[in-house]
Order: sequence, then structure tokens, then C-alpha cells
Amino acid sequence: MSQSIDIAVVGASGAVGGALVELLEERQFPVGKLHLLASEASAGQSVPFKGRNLRVGSIAGFDFAQVGLAFFAAGEAVTRQYASAAQAAGCSVIDLSGGLPLDQAPRVVAEVNPQVLKTMQPPYLFASPTSAATALAVVLAPLRPLLDWQRLSITACLPVSSQGREGVAELARQTAELLNARPLEPRFFDRQVAFNLLGLVGAVGTDGHAQVERRLIEDLRQVLDAPVLKVAATCVLVPVFFGDSLSVSVQAAKPIDLHAVQAALEGAASVEVLEKDEYPTVITDAIGQDLVFVGRARNGVDDPTELNLWIVSDNVRKGAAHNAVQLAELLIKHRP
Repeated sequence: MSQSIDIAVVGASGAVGGALVELLEERQFPVGKLHLLASEASAGQSVPFKGRNLRVGSIAGFDFAQVGLAFFAAGEAVTRQYASAAQAAGCSVIDLSGGLPLDQAPRVVAEVNPQVLKTMQPPYLFASPTSAATALAVVLAPLRPLLDWQRLSITACLPVSSQGREGVAELARQTAELLNARPLEPRFFDRQVAFNLLGLVGAVGTDGHAQVERRLIEDLRQVLDAPVLKVAATCVLVPVFFGDSLSVSVQAAKPIDLHAVQAALEGAASVEVLEKDEYPTVITDAIGQDLVFVGRARNGVDDPTELNLWIVSDNVRKGAAHNAVQLAELLIKHRP
């Protein structure tokens, strides 16, 4: 990675955008000129990079022909408005918003399906999946040779940061109101999230499934190259600021060898396995880390063909920014 490349980070004032900038510096990515972009409302803020404070500019009117790669870490609407124009200007795009359909922007996880990039031509347009799908794929992919899986059942406990900085601010505000015995009026969320669990995250379709649940299923199927895999997913918003916590049950066609599962996970890239009597949490293990943590591997109570796992990961860092930077490193490595 000796040749430098000029880069734009769209959504640089947000949590994921900030983590992207941090990781570009930490991993010594060969950045030429770094352009930090956001909406007009967020323009003017500054973000530290390599000992300097870089000013965040407005994306409106930005000429993407100036850069070779752009990370889109703003909202879906921003990606839909600008990503195609960026690619048309000769700029490769890595989307983290989920704003583009799978057939236009394939989902890629660096440890799982990097070969997808070899089928594409520059300038590239692809996406990092949801943070939960990234964590699940990193853990499940090494188990494919062992399991003839028939079905996955997932309960994804999502932090309020999955809803952006407004979600973080709302949980902080609600917590302060309640701890000070003041009346609580929900603002950003439609009800109290502090000291509570919300069984529906975001917009819901006529079939009762939330958009975030459908996206999790679709992203996971594509990354695992399992388009007909049966997946049930329920996303729950929990009063946690950062970090995904995932309960997954794998139903296989034959009995599952837990020793083989343990060995496969211990040898997998970016996976940290805890001992049988231990389990990870986002606070004590995952936050700030570039690993996915796994614990509580066990068969079903009376079903040896069932495998249950507890998985935690930093949704902002590992689940989003780290994977995107890893993918950018692959592009640099293989660019002509």
C-alpha cells in the first residue's frame, strides 16, 4: 500500500465517519488528500487527523473527480443522491448506509467474501453490510464446512447508536430525566427507551417486518452466498449506547460437534472465543475493538442438531468502519 490515494469521507461529522477517519490514521492507510464532507448543517465542524484539525465541508457541489475513493457514511438519502454521480466521476464508492440495492452495491465483508471484488471493474461500487450482519458473517462463515445449516434464528439487540447521534443523545437525555425524577417526554423515539426494551426498530412494512430486519437478512444471505437460507430475525432496540449483542440459533441437518465448532472459531480471523463458562459483553469486551467476540456455544436442550451462540461486536468500529477500511485496503492492494 505504498501509492497514496485521495479520499472523501461523506458523513465525517457522524460517529461512523469519525471512526473511519481514526482508522485511516491508525492503520496507516496511504491517504493522499483527505476531504471530509457532510450536509450543509454539519459543515464547518473539525475532525482531527494526523495531528491536524481538518474542516468538514459541504457535500453539495463537491467534485468527486478530485478523489479516487469515497466512503459514504451518511444517511441512505445522501447515498442515493450522490453515490452514482461519484462513480460516474471515476471515484470508487464504499457505502455504509445501506441506501443502495444489493444488485447495484454488493455487500462485502473482508474476512468472508473478498473475492467479490475480483468480479468487478473500477471504479468500484459496493457496500459494507449492516454491523450486525458483518459480525454474524465473520462468525458463521468459518462454520460453513461443518454445518449443513437449514435455518438461522437471530435476535439482534441493537444500541441506540444504530439510529445515529440523535439516538445516543435521546438515551442520555431520557436517562438524566428519569434519574432526576423529572417527567419524561420521548422525542426522537416514539416511547421511553431508557431502562426499557423496544421490540420494533425503525420503519415497518405491511407484513410486520421492520426494514432493518429485512436488510439484516438480505445482507447476511448475500455475504454468506446462501440466497435461499431461511433466516428469522428480530431486532430489539436496547438502552445501550454502543455495541451489537446477538443471539443466534443455527438449525443444521445433522448433529453438531461442539469441539469442532470451537476449533473452527478459534482459528478464524477477527474472532475471539471465550471459554465455555464465560460470555462476552459489549462493555467489557467489544467496545473499541476490531474483533467479534463469541461465547455460550451450546447445543439445543434436547436437539444435538441445534447450535446456539452469543455474539458481541462494536457496531460503529468493527461492524462498520473497520470493515470498510479493510475493503479499501483490498482495493489499494489490487488496483491496477
